[in-house]
Amino acid sequence: MARGINKVILVGNLGNDPDVKYTQGGSAITTISVATTEAWKDKQTGQQQERTEWHRVKFFGRLAEIAGEYLKKGRQVYIEGSLRTDKYTGKDGVERYTTDIIANEMQMLGGGGEGGSRGGGGDFQRGGGGDYQRGPRESSGGPARQAPAAAPAAAQFDDGGFSDDDIPF
Repeated sequence: MARGINKVILVGNLGNDPDVKYTQGGSAITTISVATTEAWKDKQTGQQQERTEWHRVKFFGRLAEIAGEYLKKGRQVYIEGSLRTDKYTGKDGVERYTTDIIANEMQMLGGGGEGGSRGGGGDFQRGGGGDYQRGPRESSGGPARQAPAAAPAAAQFDDGGFSDDDIPF
């Protein structure tokens, strides 16, 4: 049995353009802010209520490069990852904590955000050896490390030789 599960799933909108930085070794680190909004009707007043939560999401390696290139402010995105809390000492000497979501899968949803196209999204996830590749829903048609083309066209559907007559209902 597993010791525990640390899994986060978010669907929200980017609050700003991605912030891409590189380590001395050349690895990309991209940080984004994702807003998730919850709406409900107040039982006592009958008025519609809304609360927006902001999440800091970090990407590493190839997924960071993809996120930095294709994500834009306002874009809707699906993120899977895990929580990581770090402790640090502020300039005033007080210990503080910060919690980030470390993304290991990203799916671009809906429209392209500000100034972007309204095409479909792309599915990116961690492959073997820490490489990131397109997921099973959309194939790039090339090596796993190949960068996707801008606004990919609809994938060709392979029906595997089945016809409607093969469906039992």
